[in-house]
Amino acid sequence: MKEIFVTGKTLPEAYHRAIMALDSEGEILSCNDWNQKQKEVSMTFTVEEPLAEPMISRLYIGGFYELQQYVMEVTEGILDFKIGDGNCWEYTYHDRLVNYNGFDQIDFIINELRRNGDSRRAVAIIRDNAVDPFNADPACLQHMQFFIRGGKLHCKVLMRSNDATEASFMNAFAFIMLQKAIAEKLGVGVGSYTHRANSYHCYEKDFPLLEQYVNGIKNKPAEDITYSYKDFYQELMEDSVGEINSAVQKLREQFAASKNNG
Repeated sequence: MKEIFVTGKTLPEAYHRAIMALDSEGEILSCNDWNQKQKEVSMTFTVEEPLAEPMISRLYIGGFYELQQYVMEVTEGILDFKIGDGNCWEYTYHDRLVNYNGFDQIDFIINELRRNGDSRRAVAIIRDNAVDPFNADPACLQHMQFFIRGGKLHCKVLMRSNDATEASFMNAFAFIMLQKAIAEKLGVGVGSYTHRANSYHCYEKDFPLLEQYVNGIKNKPAEDITYSYKDFYQELMEDSVGEINSAVQKLREQFAASKNNG
């Protein structure tokens, strides 16, 4: 497999370079689990200043509502109640982070880095070999590690598999929001964010979407394919929180009713 390494100052810059590299250097292979082909590389992209603007790429599936919901899933666990519903919800990233066999890994990371700012032990494991090998849709995120270097919190993420066009921007944005939250609790700045995907891929059904993204990156100025988070997108996302919470509450009630009737 081809190894690709790209860097950008902002998240959209690094993400767009990763998309371009996948398109130009990816190998087209079979993907029998999903009955289609895929274009694939091994990808590492690093964001030098994760909170630098513009933070939002327009080239991802969804909008401000979907992005806010996903951030809340990762950082607050708003859908943790669905674990065990029999529809591949055998985990959430949030639950694995704060309740890994009863162990809160986020608390550990914060306490470890308070204990020793030079530590290399601030690690969270996501894969659970008691569950994932038997799940039709095992966790893609495998590992997160945090370092304080130069007075800033750096985050390094490992994905076993990452859908480039449909998931990777949202994954990275939410993980950066988690990085920011941990940094604030530690009283340090936000350092670099590194996103490693052993399989960074685009499914055949999304080849036209990949082409659309590439054409946008090639032919449009950066301001036409990005948004400022602080000056525009953040307000839209925060305004959607009430609607998201209402939808989640209805889903929670439906889930509880189905369990009681089952």
